[in-house]
Amino acid sequence: MTDRRALLAGLGVAGLLTVAACGTGSEPTAAPEPSAETSTARTEVTGTRLAVSYDGGVMVLDQDTLEPVADIPLEGFLRLNPAGDQRHVLVSTSEGFQVLDTGVEVQGHGDHNHYYDTGATLTDVVHPAPEPGHVVRHAGKVALFSDGAGTVALLDPEEVAAGPAEPTWTAPSPHHGVAVPLEDGGMVVSVGTEEERTGAAALDASFTDVTRSDECPGLHGEATAGNGAVLLGCTDGVLLFKDGSFTKVPSPDEYGRIGNQAGSEHSDVVLGDYKTDPDAELERPTRVSLTDTETGELRLVDLPASYSFRSLGRGPEGEALVLGTDGKLHVIDPDSGEITSSIQVTEEWQEPLQWQQPRPTLAVEGEIAYVTEPETSELHVVYLPTGEVVDTATLPHEPNEITGVGEAVAGEHDHEHAEGDEHAHEGEEHAAEGEEHGE
Repeated sequence: MTDRRALLAGLGVAGLLTVAACGTGSEPTAAPEPSAETSTARTEVTGTRLAVSYDGGVMVLDQDTLEPVADIPLEGFLRLNPAGDQRHVLVSTSEGFQVLDTGVEVQGHGDHNHYYDTGATLTDVVHPAPEPGHVVRHAGKVALFSDGAGTVALLDPEEVAAGPAEPTWTAPSPHHGVAVPLEDGGMVVSVGTEEERTGAAALDASFTDVTRSDECPGLHGEATAGNGAVLLGCTDGVLLFKDGSFTKVPSPDEYGRIGNQAGSEHSDVVLGDYKTDPDAELERPTRVSLTDTETGELRLVDLPASYSFRSLGRGPEGEALVLGTDGKLHVIDPDSGEITSSIQVTEEWQEPLQWQQPRPTLAVEGEIAYVTEPETSELHVVYLPTGEVVDTATLPHEPNEITGVGEAVAGEHDHEHAEGDEHAHEGEEHAAEGEEHGE
């Protein structure tokens, strides 16, 4: 593993060196005299942390050294979703959404933050949810959807560790669904049953149905754009909610399924997957979709390789990112659809048939893209502004899912609900990036 801080400093990336002097001017600033409070203070660290699941538990990694600061045994297949408070991660278990404290307290200080180690731990707080599904952060809230109960718990991210949450809203019928918090205090929610999902409804702040659309068969996956528009994936395109109404944006194919999506606060264009074979046991798509939420235009982009439900992300300027099975991170201009660069990160790989199985996975935190390589148990670090792989570390376990804690929830514009699997509902698809759950 390289000295990444030194390397980034050599690249002129001062902004990533988060523990910096707080004085002004060019003269050195004397350290303050220790007080009774600071003499017993916590240890200051360089930034927030990463969570990585494996078969048997969850690792919490230091973002700078990539060394595990905690290795927590936990049984079952684990989904990971940031809670939106820059500290906690929601772990989907058989009981519901359990709160993982990554152990870093973020304190703002003018134009930068300070980070203090509080000790990473899996808390006893579990938000009850039979068949925990999508976690969506938007508009200063985080929504937890229980597929088994059809309930939504709508929370302030700062309160996720305070104790189990009561359901805020209950769907007429349990289903593999999703809820997107809105700026007015309402939500956009999926409409469906255990057998099928048919569309979506918009609820006001009292959770009264104000408008709906049945033009989204097989609804799965969501993202929000920089303009606040909500995009929902369908088997025949996408359903756009904007300015209080729904608009259907059809795909160019009769069956043109869009599920996993990634939005950005810096772009009105949403990146999505694109599949055209309803009968495939596992389709290996080589096109992605770009939907302009201002114009309603849906553009398809051809890629030189296929990708999986954990391959989509957005860069610091809104660029669309796709991790291909050729081992390259493809960078796409969301406005033109042009592939502007392709960064070699891993060896070539093939998507496994079972969506729960590990495969190279992309997670983006600011200007850094983290890419797992399960075959070698490695984690690669890509500095996106230069397109360079600046670090690689070998992990003690084969990585499966990976997530950071993200920016504060007000700035979240991607669907982060492990979009990857229809939980197993459609064979391979829900939750950060997969596909109908695994997809």
